[in-house]
Amino acid sequence: MTKKRVLLLSEGFGAGHTQAAYALSSSLRKLSPDIQTKVLELGSFLNPKVAPLIITAYKKTIISQPRLVGMMYRHQYKKSLNRLTTLALHRIFYTHTKYIVKQLRPDIIVCTHPIPSAVISRLKRLGINVPLCTVITDYDAHGTWISPEVDQFLVSTSNVKYKLMRHGVPLSNIQVTGIPVHPDFWEHPSKEHIREEFKLLDMPTVLVMAGGWGIITDDVVNNTLVRWADDIQIIFCLGNNDKTRTQMENNSQYNHPNIHLLGFTREVDKLMEISDMLITKPGGMTCSEGLAKGIPMLFHHPLPGQEEENSQYFTAQGFGEPITSIEVIIKWMNKLIHEYDQIRSRRNEYLDQIAKYHPMQSAQSIIDMLELNKVPS
Repeated sequence: MTKKRVLLLSEGFGAGHTQAAYALSSSLRKLSPDIQTKVLELGSFLNPKVAPLIITAYKKTIISQPRLVGMMYRHQYKKSLNRLTTLALHRIFYTHTKYIVKQLRPDIIVCTHPIPSAVISRLKRLGINVPLCTVITDYDAHGTWISPEVDQFLVSTSNVKYKLMRHGVPLSNIQVTGIPVHPDFWEHPSKEHIREEFKLLDMPTVLVMAGGWGIITDDVVNNTLVRWADDIQIIFCLGNNDKTRTQMENNSQYNHPNIHLLGFTREVDKLMEISDMLITKPGGMTCSEGLAKGIPMLFHHPLPGQEEENSQYFTAQGFGEPITSIEVIIKWMNKLIHEYDQIRSRRNEYLDQIAKYHPMQSAQSIIDMLELNKVPS
């Protein structure tokens, strides 16, 4: 029997989009042995010299001028990428995209970033007949995600569904599936073994996530956290930001047996499993992973735009709280010390509730598209 081929396309503008693609890839192969997957960051694959320069420029912009990023997000909020923009992107980055599609012969294309979704949509207008599924990896529906050539949108919440409908997307083209996270985040291995692996203690533990790019630069927050190191174990996960990690390693205030400084790791699921609090920038993927682990979250400096929307959603649902002042951190550190058993008990109750949720719904929806003859053999 010929395996069905699923091509998953992302871009490197932040780590979450590509993480979602790999999470889907893993879930698809776990659900069905008859599926073959391929994940590509399309721009980096087709133009490995230019794409990293653009991504680096974008990263510098969101660090140095977040308000500008927010203004651009709001200005374009109701607008799809117009045909001139998609044509320019196609010619600059994706001239050979149609040849990749013809070479790989996917039965379905799944996009976890709006740019490849727009490019594949344009190729469909030009005659490439491959079903297109777009997975929105935030808790908002920006107009750049939307194209009439998308056959199916997979979205995080009913609120995002209604936003898409207000943009003119038919209800039949939208499924609420949650943001796909790697299956490992839905599993609960032995905490004792994890602590042994990372040389951690069984005590109140805070995980500070800086994202794949390592963006967390608030010394006031960090300095406040380390004051609690005698009573609370603190894990700083700094991603690829080797410069910051080296600076912290050379700073005496972080030289404490209960403070752990980690670089990039593929074992975030284990670190979340043994942590009692997550402090993070509210990227859609990280928040979804925290949700799967049932871990309370504090949101650190959300970028204007989608991260603000993510923070507002999780705060409204009672899953997290923005760090609006140092007092928020102090309040939660005191809770971890004085209400430790209650916090762990509430987390266990929450995990029992979400166990009923189908953690691979996004992948199952893609399989359903294949099985319901929406995809040609």
